[in-house]
Amino acid sequence: MDELLILLGFICIIAGIIGCILPVLPGPALSYAGLVLLQFSSGHPFSMQFLVIYAVLTAGMAVLDYVIPIYGTKKLEGSKYGILGCAIGLAAGIIIMFPIGIIIGPMLGAFIGELFTGKKAKQAFKPAVGSFLGFLAGTMIKFMLSLSMAYYFILKVYALYNP
Repeated sequence: MDELLILLGFICIIAGIIGCILPVLPGPALSYAGLVLLQFSSGHPFSMQFLVIYAVLTAGMAVLDYVIPIYGTKKLEGSKYGILGCAIGLAAGIIIMFPIGIIIGPMLGAFIGELFTGKKAKQAFKPAVGSFLGFLAGTMIKFMLSLSMAYYFILKVYALYNP
C-alpha cells in the first residue's frame, strides 16, 4: 500500500511542477496533495506543523496568483483604471478564455483601462507589461514552492527506504 501512495504522491508532485507552467493545472495544490499522500503511508514522515505551514503557503499562493498581476500593473505606473481593468481582465480571462485568458485578460484589461484615462497606446502599454511581469513573477514563485515540496517529498521517500 505504501508503494501505491508513494507512486500517486510522486505523480502529484510531477503534475504540480508542470502545473506551475501550464495554467490549466493548480501547481502548488497538486504538489501539496503529493505530500499529503506520502503522509498517509505507514512512515508518516511529516510533522503536523510542516503540513500546516505548507498548506498555508499553498493557499496563500493561490490568492497571490491573482493579486500579483494587479500589483505589477500598479508598480509600472498603472492608474486606478489600469488596475481595475487588470482585475476585470483577469476575471473575464478566467471565465471566457481559460486557460490562456489568465495571461492575456489582465494585460488587455490594464491596457484598455489605461486608454480610458486618456493615455496614448505607447503609455498604456507599460502597465500592461507590468501585469505580464506580475504573472511571470507569480509563476516563478509557484514553481519554487512546488520544487521545495518535491525536494521534501524525495528526501522523505529516500529516508523511508534507507534508514
